[in-house]
Amino acid sequence: MPRLAFFPNLIFNHTAMATQQTFASAAIPLSASDHKATISASRPKSPWILDRWRDLLFFVGTPVLLIPLFAIIQARWSAQDIYLFVAAFGAMGHHLPGMIRAYGDRALFARFRTRFIVAPIVLVAVSVWASLYNIQAIQLLALVWGIWHGMMQTYGFGRIYDAKASARAPARARADLALCFAWFLAAVLLSPMRMRTLLDVYYESGGLVIPAAAMGALRAAVVLGLGLVTIVFLWRQWADWQGGRGASPVKMVLLATSIAFWWYCNNGVQNILVGIALFEVFHDVQYLSIVWIYNRTRVERDESIRGFMRFVFRRSGSLIGVYVGLVLAYGSIAFLQSSAVVEWIRHGLIGVVTASALLHFYYDGFIWKVRETQTRSMLGIDGAGVSVPTRRGLPGWVGHSLRWAALAIPFGLFCAAQLVGRAVPPLERFAKVAEVVPQDAQAQLNYGKALHEAGRVEDAIPRYESAIRLKPALAEAEFFLGLAESDLGEQERSIAHYERALSLDPKNAKAECNVAGILVTKHMYDEARRRYEHSLQLDPTLFLAHKELGDLLCHAGEFDAAIGHYNEALRLRPNFPEAKDNLAFAHSLAGH
Repeated sequence: MPRLAFFPNLIFNHTAMATQQTFASAAIPLSASDHKATISASRPKSPWILDRWRDLLFFVGTPVLLIPLFAIIQARWSAQDIYLFVAAFGAMGHHLPGMIRAYGDRALFARFRTRFIVAPIVLVAVSVWASLYNIQAIQLLALVWGIWHGMMQTYGFGRIYDAKASARAPARARADLALCFAWFLAAVLLSPMRMRTLLDVYYESGGLVIPAAAMGALRAAVVLGLGLVTIVFLWRQWADWQGGRGASPVKMVLLATSIAFWWYCNNGVQNILVGIALFEVFHDVQYLSIVWIYNRTRVERDESIRGFMRFVFRRSGSLIGVYVGLVLAYGSIAFLQSSAVVEWIRHGLIGVVTASALLHFYYDGFIWKVRETQTRSMLGIDGAGVSVPTRRGLPGWVGHSLRWAALAIPFGLFCAAQLVGRAVPPLERFAKVAEVVPQDAQAQLNYGKALHEAGRVEDAIPRYESAIRLKPALAEAEFFLGLAESDLGEQERSIAHYERALSLDPKNAKAECNVAGILVTKHMYDEARRRYEHSLQLDPTLFLAHKELGDLLCHAGEFDAAIGHYNEALRLRPNFPEAKDNLAFAHSLAGH
């Protein structure tokens, strides 16, 4: 009798198959959703929010693309133009998606109804009031809160990637937050340009004078703290890696690129406006992308979401264009404030723009928390083994009130100081800023301008020269140095500085006009006329050039042409006595 070969694996597999068939025949059929959940659970966890390339493009590696892009843009547009465009369409525009979620997600609105109703009313009212009375504390609040907000977004993305990769992610949260805080703070304190901006607004808001020695000690302490925090962070990552609990590699790259880019934007650019615009674009790309992903997933999974939010965030490629268009349209409100003629409308628009930023910072502090179950689910980290510890302590409303008090009390003190006239006078303010950041060219220039305006022309000149030494391409410093030399009667030196200013900034109409004025004193009337006409081509609103050109034309016997320029000068500046007198004289000479 032939013997059967014994194959234990075959017997085991056959038994297993029979067992599976038995259970399958007795099991309840899987629903479509259960089937999807089973497939999803069987897939390996992805360390990415979208996928490798899109995450690198929108979240992690964006700075690598932005730096060369901005280099190209700067060749065509000025730093001021770039900043204004980004500040409107980017900075304000990207507030809209969060607002859509806040007021379009019924469950979220019901949960935070009081906040979503009271906060806009209060912040718009305070912001409009601050604009009407020129209260600078609101700008200081927006500036500081904005820096914090940018830092927290970097921290938040780090938490998302870590939560996707590790069950121990919450335990590393404090180390991540400390690292982000230390590096973001150090980048600001060690940036002469950023510190000059902060100190200017701080002193205008009524802040107390900070001695240069105290600022130096603070910087030293921050650098020391930065070193300690970084060492502890790296030790923690190494210890976790040794224990088989390593952090997400994507998170580590994200922190490295984001922090390095923040440092570059604060310390590596020639103009702080360009740096602010650069990081704002990075911030906006991250934010708009993650909110699009979140809201679209939310709409797909929750049938209770209706109306505008469902319309915008439906799964449709064409709606991405609608989404971007809405963002740009909302951002265009910021442009309206500069063109508003009616004073109360202009102040109202300024208040709305400021309040929009503050609401954005405020809402984002509680509607996107990674520890929330819904947030983790929408971002695909609900099944990543994330254990979120239960927080104990004060009731939520108490903690929330204390955080608002931490903002409201200092803000109120700054407002009171400015209203009672305790703000530091301009000359002293600029002197203190120049002392704290002696290596910042703009700070030296501002101090020189304050001295110049106070009549201390000879004291202003060394400051202008210092600004030029620090930044030879600073056309404004050359212009004011030319103005100072002219005030001292040094006409040749003045022309030399004006010409250098024009070589650095060919569109400087005021420099062209001032050169023409000096040429008139040298009786070089034809060249002076050409210069005046060119200055008006550069800036037709230059009322002084209209008046001076009118004088030249009147001297040449071209009375009708002179009258036209005098009238234009008076239209631009109705309270211009010299233009009025010369206009009357020109009319008499013309026989009108």
